[in-house]
Amino acid sequence: MFPQSYRQQSWHALTADSFDILVIGGGITGAGIAREAARLGLRVALVEQRDFAWGTSSRSSKLVHGGLRYLKEGRLGLTRASVSERQRLLEEGPGLIDPLGFLLATYKGDSPGRRMYGAGLTVYDLLALQWTHRYYSAADFKLFAPFISDEGLQGGFRYGDAQTDDARLVLRVLGEAVADGALVLNYARVESVIGEGGTGRVVGARIRDCALDPGEVIDVHASVVVNATGAWADVLREQVGGVRRIRPLRGSHLIFPSWRLHVIQALSFLHPVDARPVFIFPWEGATLVGTTDVDHDRGLDEEPVIAPGEVAYLMAAVASQFPSLGLTLDDIVSTYAGVRPVIGSGKADPSKESRDHVVWEESGLLTVTGGKLTTFRRIALDVLGVARKRLPEMGEPDRDMPVLSPFNLPLGHNSLSEAERKRLLGRYGKHAPSLVASARHGELDRIPGVATLWAEIRWGARAEGVIHLDDLLLRRTRLGLLLPRGGAEIMERIQQIACDELGWDEDRWRAELSAYLHLWEEHHSLPDRRTIPDWSLMLLEARETRTARAVLRRQRRRRRWVRGGIASGAVAGAGLLVGFGRWAWRRRK
Repeated sequence: MFPQSYRQQSWHALTADSFDILVIGGGITGAGIAREAARLGLRVALVEQRDFAWGTSSRSSKLVHGGLRYLKEGRLGLTRASVSERQRLLEEGPGLIDPLGFLLATYKGDSPGRRMYGAGLTVYDLLALQWTHRYYSAADFKLFAPFISDEGLQGGFRYGDAQTDDARLVLRVLGEAVADGALVLNYARVESVIGEGGTGRVVGARIRDCALDPGEVIDVHASVVVNATGAWADVLREQVGGVRRIRPLRGSHLIFPSWRLHVIQALSFLHPVDARPVFIFPWEGATLVGTTDVDHDRGLDEEPVIAPGEVAYLMAAVASQFPSLGLTLDDIVSTYAGVRPVIGSGKADPSKESRDHVVWEESGLLTVTGGKLTTFRRIALDVLGVARKRLPEMGEPDRDMPVLSPFNLPLGHNSLSEAERKRLLGRYGKHAPSLVASARHGELDRIPGVATLWAEIRWGARAEGVIHLDDLLLRRTRLGLLLPRGGAEIMERIQQIACDELGWDEDRWRAELSAYLHLWEEHHSLPDRRTIPDWSLMLLEARETRTARAVLRRQRRRRRWVRGGIASGAVAGAGLLVGFGRWAWRRRK
């Protein structure tokens, strides 16, 4: 897909041609735009300042979902669109987008309660034209999640959604775009936009090759320049006079080994501290816990990292649901954090901010930001709708065309299980047979502890635009998140493969390994444990708060009963007096 020769050829092509659309940003939004534009026959170039999916698009909660929470907020349109896209992706990308059962526990005192959840899930299923939810008693619910806390457990619902490997989804969509003629480059940073003389309208961008030091700088011209940089969108907008509108919100996750925190379906529940929805779900043979939703107060040029308070918050969630497991910080394999590009409206609670996407045009620069992983196709079509007025030759997109081209190719190796075949075809599409064919002896075996094959490391290094070791271990594969210490125990074999395919010598390998291990230690391990708050105290305070609120509610009910009793007594007394008066009046007569 992106062999070593591809980069040099593409860089020269950037200088040799002008484009209909220049997309800035190599996450799922940019990839979706490039894919839809390229299949319309437009000349498309996409550039990303770091690696493909480096930002939010490799650090999400991995869920392809309709957004049940949006129903609670009355966002019926957003939910309908999300559910529709989820169903399309499930049909188009088996092995990449997979169904995932969700368990929604209901506890005594929850708000909303069983009736509201049931009504919401009914609407959720009707929008998807599928009936997936069902309510179970507490005893039956515990058959799905045997270690869940049963204190106050009333029962729960089971319903259907989906999940993916977000970074692999970006790579798959980019591959579809390239197959239709798009040019895509990672480590190509836009240093500034280019304005048309006289009008100032944006007509291109100045781009630096960040794969080399010092890298070449070139000017690229295009009829339409799209700013799809997500949380970084304001950086380019300020160059054309735009005011800051992005509120970066951080979402962080913990990863546990499945043997220590075993769930076969996702578990959704309200956090005991602030009643936010929290998920615990299986992913790639591990178990993820997330997510947080806090203002990101660090620079966007730094890799985001989980804060000590977020670790305690997520550990409190785990401890409240699985108290018998006795999970500690020692059980955590890794962490990751991503920054959501949310449009700020000044709400005190970050979770109340809208997750809708928006498209702005400022001095000819089209900016798209916000939105959900699930709806990336619809976002792309909205952007192209705005771009059409400057591209009169552009045809009308066929909204029924699949985002992911269907492939059912023979992989030519009998040792692969049906699940492995499905997984490879989903993640690599038409390139899956080449991946299998490139495998050397023993490389179609699984890497211990994960579902990843050794051959996937070789293919990533050979054909997927890898520049640095973290590209290979954190995005082409997810070994850096799934294995202890980022995969340190298998580095010798990874070295053999990476150096063979990328042409690295010993010095380059040592530099890449050192940089990767430092990155992992700083951004994917735990913060200093001495700084992590005691989550047991968080739970105790939350319990005391709930108890106080319950007492207050009971007192209010009693006061209402007393007031009601007094009022009823007064009414009854008045009725008796009136009746007695009438009786006495008749006696006098």
